Amino acid sequence: MLTYHLWIAFKSLRRNPFLSALLVLGIAVGIGVSTTFVTTNYLLSRNPIPQKSDILHYVEMDNWPADDPFDNEDPKAAPNQVTYRDMVEIMKSDIPTYQSGMFKANLYVHPAKEVGRPFKAPIRMCFADFFPMFEVPFQFGSAWDRRADKVPEQVIVLSDKTNKKLFGGENSVGRWVRIEDREFKVTGVLQPWQPRPKFYDPHNGAYEETEELYMPLDFVRAMEIRTNGNTNSWDDPGEEFENFLKSEAVWLQMWVQLDTESQKQEYTRFLADYVRGQQALGRMKRPINNKLLPVMEWLKAQRVVPPQAHSLMIISLLFLAVCSVNLIGILLGKFVARAPEVGVRRALGASRRSIFLQHLIECEVIAILGAAIGILMASVALQGINRLFELQFGLELDLNMMGVAVLLALVSGLVAGIYPSWRICSIPPAVYLRAQ
Repeated sequence: MLTYHLWIAFKSLRRNPFLSALLVLGIAVGIGVSTTFVTTNYLLSRNPIPQKSDILHYVEMDNWPADDPFDNEDPKAAPNQVTYRDMVEIMKSDIPTYQSGMFKANLYVHPAKEVGRPFKAPIRMCFADFFPMFEVPFQFGSAWDRRADKVPEQVIVLSDKTNKKLFGGENSVGRWVRIEDREFKVTGVLQPWQPRPKFYDPHNGAYEETEELYMPLDFVRAMEIRTNGNTNSWDDPGEEFENFLKSEAVWLQMWVQLDTESQKQEYTRFLADYVRGQQALGRMKRPINNKLLPVMEWLKAQRVVPPQAHSLMIISLLFLAVCSVNLIGILLGKFVARAPEVGVRRALGASRRSIFLQHLIECEVIAILGAAIGILMASVALQGINRLFELQFGLELDLNMMGVAVLLALVSGLVAGIYPSWRICSIPPAVYLRAQ
């Protein structure tokens, strides 16, 4: 029976191709617009590491003066980064499964002469725990071990992009790379890795590319490496680098992995005790305001998803609803025009249910055709957004969003077709036959 209804639906569409094309285009435009903005909101707000997002925590501590909040709009907010001196001390805890302070720097890389000229590359200064904590994938070798953090050893991890640039994509484990005035031994090469958003450090852009190299953080002092990220301070550290490290400037990110609730509670007490100890030394004069933010709470606090994305998604869905409602009149006129044909079918024994179902299926066929065209429109629109805003991560449709587009189309077809289908099957057959 379904095959029969589908055959009747396609036959009806071919009978008046111009009107059918208008109906399909009406659905397609609504699906194209709504899918574009639903996909944008979905990609911007999705969980970048769902398997661990509840056990990874971003650490915040409040070292600002008592009468000078970090955020005037939210006086209770703590700084969104930590000082070097605080990072060093809390890294001494053995409570977290993994932990790493980190920051972004720009340093000169000196390739072999036959490869090219020196270039400045973004480098992630971090600890060995960075890699297992964020499940960073390796194609060659591995990360350095925790012992290398303490010396620190002159070791480094390359991104896939940098390995291709320096060594043509070969297994470069054991090779040496000169950075600034030092030689570093490659311990591992990453697979292409681009979490979206870049949740571990969204301060310079939540969708910027990941770093090209990874180096033990403790070289910060030996090489006097300054951050290329955001820095905020309420005191003046001056020009001396050592004074900068001892200052109240916040410029490092601090992440910990706490696998159990008891572990989290213990670490919370550890941070509170640390702050009380600093208060006894005359620092951290504001009330204790430590925070352990899971990944999604951290991204929400940083407003990684712009409010405009939610607003545009809602507006686009309302636009789709308007498109569906506007098609009701066209469908009603199309169906009523076939009144004599329907009257004969009713007189020959066709039930109201059969007539209703036939016309509703025709509406859904129109919706499916509109979904196919709408998906193409959305794909083109997303490519346009990528080029317009020069997005490095790229908005694109995936199977989930294509499924959502089809579902929206089916709902739209139902909204547009249910009244015209009911109307055509509710008139008595005698009225049809007189019209014949």
